[in-house]
Amino acid sequence: GGADRQAVPPRRRSHASPPAPPAHRAETDSTWEPSRLRADGAANYTAGDGGAARPPAVAAPAGFVAPKPKPLSMTRPKEQLPSLITGGLALAVRLATGVFTLGWTPRLLTGDDAAAVGVESGTYGFRLGPVAFRDTSPLLAEAVRPEEPLVLYEYEGSPFCRKVREAALLLDLPLALRPCPGARAGFASELQERTGRMTVPFLVDPNTGTEMFESDDIVEYMLSTYGPPRAAYDPKALWPLRGGFQVATATLATLLRGLAGSQRQPNARPDNEAMQPLQLWGYEPSPFVRPVREKLCALCLPHTLVPTARGSANRDALVRKTGVQFQVPYLVDPNTGVELFESPEIVEYLEAVYTVPSR
Repeated sequence: GGADRQAVPPRRRSHASPPAPPAHRAETDSTWEPSRLRADGAANYTAGDGGAARPPAVAAPAGFVAPKPKPLSMTRPKEQLPSLITGGLALAVRLATGVFTLGWTPRLLTGDDAAAVGVESGTYGFRLGPVAFRDTSPLLAEAVRPEEPLVLYEYEGSPFCRKVREAALLLDLPLALRPCPGARAGFASELQERTGRMTVPFLVDPNTGTEMFESDDIVEYMLSTYGPPRAAYDPKALWPLRGGFQVATATLATLLRGLAGSQRQPNARPDNEAMQPLQLWGYEPSPFVRPVREKLCALCLPHTLVPTARGSANRDALVRKTGVQFQVPYLVDPNTGVELFESPEIVEYLEAVYTVPSR
């Protein structure tokens, strides 16, 4: 149900006029800013957002208090350790693909440059006395950036969908994700209405009007449209996304995680697909972020993944947004107004809000 089919050519939606080209980078910042969300927290795209229908009403659990962020620590060690082990193994099997952006460049700063790093200035990095460590991607700072997130119909367990999501992390591209567990649940029916098929991954780029199946074609499209010039980087950096190695290791990573996110959770609210898209800051190879991604997929909740891989300009944006030291995952839920850190607490929160109570 979820595997790639034979290659089909990219298709474009019909337009009365030619589709607009993607927006070029801003003069001072290449980051996709959260200000590009509507006031209700949903991304400014139209593909699959349910039109103008009012989303279902949900509320935070009674007495809910967001946990205080605790960077570089586990809030529930005994509970988290098994997941962190399998998450770490999945990360290793995939050779840390998606942990670093294309053109990742670490730097050791001193003097005024080191002093400029910190929460007060909204600049991501680690300070230790008179020096600071900071990593960025000058290569992507020169690349075209989309005005709106790319929409991807996908599900967590598919190796082909994982390939596209990892490529988006390499390119620091936000994705508006439409979970289709097993390519039959969640947004799969919407996908069938749109395309006549229940095949994932399927990409919709509202910036250009491009729509396409096939993971390899999608990756090539993203590289050509939003990547740096091919001559600016070594193509060997992309080899973990290619061929049988990718399929085998991505499948093994899914098995290590117990096929999490590959089926709709039986007690998920039946109206979850109609919710306003949640916003998840993070990068899925992180063993702390992955459980949240798996839960969002199992609950069939639409969500925008704001990428924060090493070198991502969004690390600065998250520090500015939260006013605390960089930490992921970070969830923003426009349906309840809740924003919170800490992986196990986020999963617990999603369970409380977006499942049907047992009788």
